[in-house]
Amino acid sequence: MALESIGVSPEIADKPKNRKRTSMLTLYTRRFMRNRGALIGVVILALLVVFAIVGPLISPYSHTDLDFLALRTGPSAEHWFGTNGSGNDNFAQVAVGLQRSMMIAALVAIGTTVVSAIVGATAAYFGGRYERIMLAIIHFMMVVPNFLILAMISNDAGGNWLVISLVMIFIVGWFFPARVIWTLSLSIREREYVHAARYAGLSGMRIVIRHMLPNIGSLLVINFTLGVVSAVLTETALSFLGFGVKLPDVSLGALIGYGSSTLVSAPWLFYFPAAALTLLTVSMALIADGLRDALDPTSAAGGRA
Repeated sequence: MALESIGVSPEIADKPKNRKRTSMLTLYTRRFMRNRGALIGVVILALLVVFAIVGPLISPYSHTDLDFLALRTGPSAEHWFGTNGSGNDNFAQVAVGLQRSMMIAALVAIGTTVVSAIVGATAAYFGGRYERIMLAIIHFMMVVPNFLILAMISNDAGGNWLVISLVMIFIVGWFFPARVIWTLSLSIREREYVHAARYAGLSGMRIVIRHMLPNIGSLLVINFTLGVVSAVLTETALSFLGFGVKLPDVSLGALIGYGSSTLVSAPWLFYFPAAALTLLTVSMALIADGLRDALDPTSAAGGRA
């Protein structure tokens, strides 16, 4: 109202703010683009996504089709990545396995990032008994071996192993980031803008969501990217040990576990899914490194003009 009384429209008043937001986004993008490793990671990840989506569509066989005339045959014009002992096409299985592993990793990374951010920030802000309870749970989860938790869940589980894998990886993946976010939020809760929001009568959860979490947004982005890598490796280990995705569904871990038993007689069953897993983890690690440099002004990339 005051701006309109002196002839300044709200649209004009909002332009500097929009320009500032755009300039910050442009600055982060330029920092990220200067990191050649991060760009390589983006290209590799894009190619893997295309392969996971398009691969099952262009393959002459689905990942469940059986070719009894080509049992455990090497790469050929008909079966590009060869076949396994049952006659399944390895190309289709690797593409679908990569698709499953990427889906599990993305969902788990989103879930762990959101839950760890809320738990860590609220524990730091509210303090008192709530903080003690949350820290007791986090420290207990950090002390108990993850493998024991996964074994207990998997032994009593049944049904959709894809959903079970998501739940198991999420359970063992949220408390480490929550501990880090709690430590950082201890200093943020003492900032002037947090005190001002409290004096203005805002609720605790609103202060956490609107004033504390946005100021650790760079950490959350990096946690999400690294969470994808961690979830992929955890899912691979679970499937390799028989606790993860079960047949007839496939994942990279299940394919690597099967291929490791035929490494001498049929090495293509191991090397193709292992190569996909390696490229996925390396690409996400490179992207995480680029995001860290772009969002951190004290880093080498962030400090260059």
